[in-house]
Amino acid sequence: MLSWDEQVKPALQPAMPASSGADAFAAPAAASASPRRMNAADKRIINGQTDVNQLVPFKYKWAWEKYLATCANHWMPQEVNMNRDIALWKDPNGLTEDERRIVKRNLGFFVTADSLAANNIVLGTYRHITAPECRQFLLRQAFEEAIHTHAYQYIVESLGLDESEIFNAYNEVKSIRDKDEFLIPFISAIMDPEFKTGTLENDQTLLKSLIVFACLMEGLFFYVGFTQILALGRQNKMTGAAEQYQYILRDESMHCNFGIDLINTVKLENPQLWTAEFKAEIKALFLKAVELEYRYAEDTMPRGVLGMNASMFKGYLRYIANRRATQIGLEALFPNEENPFPWMSEMIDLKKERNFFETRVIEYQSGGALSWD
Repeated sequence: MLSWDEQVKPALQPAMPASSGADAFAAPAAASASPRRMNAADKRIINGQTDVNQLVPFKYKWAWEKYLATCANHWMPQEVNMNRDIALWKDPNGLTEDERRIVKRNLGFFVTADSLAANNIVLGTYRHITAPECRQFLLRQAFEEAIHTHAYQYIVESLGLDESEIFNAYNEVKSIRDKDEFLIPFISAIMDPEFKTGTLENDQTLLKSLIVFACLMEGLFFYVGFTQILALGRQNKMTGAAEQYQYILRDESMHCNFGIDLINTVKLENPQLWTAEFKAEIKALFLKAVELEYRYAEDTMPRGVLGMNASMFKGYLRYIANRRATQIGLEALFPNEENPFPWMSEMIDLKKERNFFETRVIEYQSGGALSWD
């Protein structure tokens, strides 16, 4: 077995281009050397040669603004009252078996999905991004992934569910396992301590990983589950869980938007990566992701429930895939698809003064500024 130094220490060091001997942890040059101060124009998202420890001067102000926006929307799971959910779950007639299946399948996927996302950020993506403004957002994003995992655990604990069943679902439930097995190779590739950017092949590997996680994991794989739990909330069921999912959806939407901006900036700075062959490969990944998420919809909803059925999600997933594809410069994969759940757009609005669950929190703001009924 590899030692701690062999496994973890390399993952903590900023990855520099293979062709570069730069050391981001090198001591500052002696004063007598009069080193040139950093110029924002010299920064790059990947393969940058500037000091990753100097946050300013800013070049990527959009990344800093998104970081500030996420900080302004801080929340913690314990702030949400779960008493109504607990009573409903314990009531034999409170939920149908189909509704209970939705809740347990959702938690079975999400309790580990956000851990995978956090690992991908902390042990992979962060090392290879050389723009400190973007790194700052990634640090905040990693913390939010921890909050999301905490939220799912809080729901599991509140409802008294079998923790071993829920947390091991990603090994035991095929529709969940298939999604995770799709994602894991893209995590493993950039987490490898020997992986470094600086070549066409490796830079494309990193860009592919960024696309998979922003557009397909956070931007597609989460949406069946979000829609299902929020639909329960719209019917005044599982309102505590639905409130937490609403906050998580808002966070993940910001993660997705940041990731898309990151992807597009990498493309702009490295146009040689965006080849016809690469675009064809990305398109194939989109198609596979839509297929896997639709299978998950079929597994979680074998019958119609909550005014929805699995076939409605086929159109929804195609609609979302079109949106993600066009956001990164690809053509729509499924022309003329429409959104069968327009109410979902409301859930992403961070400025709503009141959520539709009629629960305690009026505004989604930092913990110290939460307003209560």
